[in-house]
Amino acid sequence: MSSWQLTRKWKTLGKWNKVFLSLTSIWTLMILTSPLIIAGGETGDLSGSVGTYDNKEVINNMNPLAELAYYLGDLNCHQLSHRSYEYNDNQMPFCARDVGIFAGLTFGFVFSLGRRFELTLPIIILALTPIGLDGTIQLFTDYESTNIRRVITGLIAGTVTGISLKIIADSLDKKY
Repeated sequence: MSSWQLTRKWKTLGKWNKVFLSLTSIWTLMILTSPLIIAGGETGDLSGSVGTYDNKEVINNMNPLAELAYYLGDLNCHQLSHRSYEYNDNQMPFCARDVGIFAGLTFGFVFSLGRRFELTLPIIILALTPIGLDGTIQLFTDYESTNIRRVITGLIAGTVTGISLKIIADSLDKKY
């Protein structure tokens, strides 16, 4: 879908579709651009634990937009350096799998604009199986997934979730 088609389609979208499309797009852009909007080499190794604010000293010195992305990444992701991408000499605020999920969320929502989808339980299970297998096998064995595989499994899961979000937005727009 080109930008002019998206602009034309924007006018026909309901309130909830606009809200969800805006939130998913802004969030994904924020995650993808955060390493670029801070000085090169500012992050260092962010490896930590989920649920803890491990990198407070580094994150508090960032600009507010990057600080938000990295703060949420620090709290909600392990940010292991070998499972994360790095550019501008900065580690991304979320690991490769989470980046795939967020990108897939936006892609799934945008892809489903103007289309009717019916997600059945078998389709959802099928779409979530790769991420479940990759993560579970990695957790319980010596197998170490690759970042490419993590992004791909995240994209698949995120795309189905984005389509689901679009279905929810459509039903909210009909209701309200």
